[in-house]
Formats: sequence, C-alpha cells, structure tokens
Amino acid sequence: MSEDVFYKDGLKFQCVRCSRCCRYEPGYVFLSMSDIQNLVKHLKITQEDFIHKFCREINFSGFKRLSLKEKSNYDCIFWEDGGCAVYKARPLQCRTYPFWEEYLLSQENWDDLEKSCPGVNHGRLYTYDEIEAIRKKRLGEPPLIL
Repeated sequence: MSEDVFYKDGLKFQCVRCSRCCRYEPGYVFLSMSDIQNLVKHLKITQEDFIHKFCREINFSGFKRLSLKEKSNYDCIFWEDGGCAVYKARPLQCRTYPFWEEYLLSQENWDDLEKSCPGVNHGRLYTYDEIEAIRKKRLGEPPLIL
C-alpha cells in the first residue's frame, strides 16, 4: 500500500514555532468530543461554559460543527504572547498538523504548503508508518457534527 502514495519514503517536517497555523488568517479548528473533554478538563470549567466562551457554530459542507473562536485579528482564541495557552490539551487538528488528509493527497499539495509553513520539507523525517498513524488518528476522531 505504501508504494501508492507519494510519501512512501516519508516526509520532512519540523515545527519552527512561527505560529502561522494559529494566527493571522481566518480559519476553523473543528473539535471532536475528545477535544472538548480534554480542553474542559485542562481549563477546569464546565462543558457548557467552554462552548459558550471559546466556541462558535459553523455550517461547513452542509453540517453544523463546533470550532474554536478567533480573536478579531484572526488569532486563535487560545493564542497568547508566549504561544498556545492550552498547548498540552490542544485539539487533535492542531496536534496532527501538517499531516492532514488534504496535504497528503499529492506531492503538489504538500509542497504548496511550504509557502505558508516554513517547517514543511525541513527538519526530521517522518516515516510512512508515522504519517499513517497520525492520519488514522485524525480519521478516527472526526469533528463533532451538531
């Protein structure tokens, strides 16, 4: 199976902590039930309070989903001067970046990502097996549909 994908020999990635994936442009951080539970526990608040304070409902591809809010400058609601305020409990979408399905479809998609993420094609080599484990984890915990 690995011979059918462009990343059969692995992909290089090293987060350089530029924060471009967390800031500056609008976007969505869709949450799974597991994400919500982890963040509620980390923040020591109720699920109702968490959703009210930190989430927004998005109509995406015909489904209503829960996403983290953004600040008026498009930074993630949890972005602070020193970085992510909930780093240890950050959502799966954040933890699996940049090994997302859309970027793993083709070499071209992966290479295009380098324009916005300077860690792509640099740093340590992630093996095919590591990439597949990350990809499968994300597919196994899909975003919550309301």
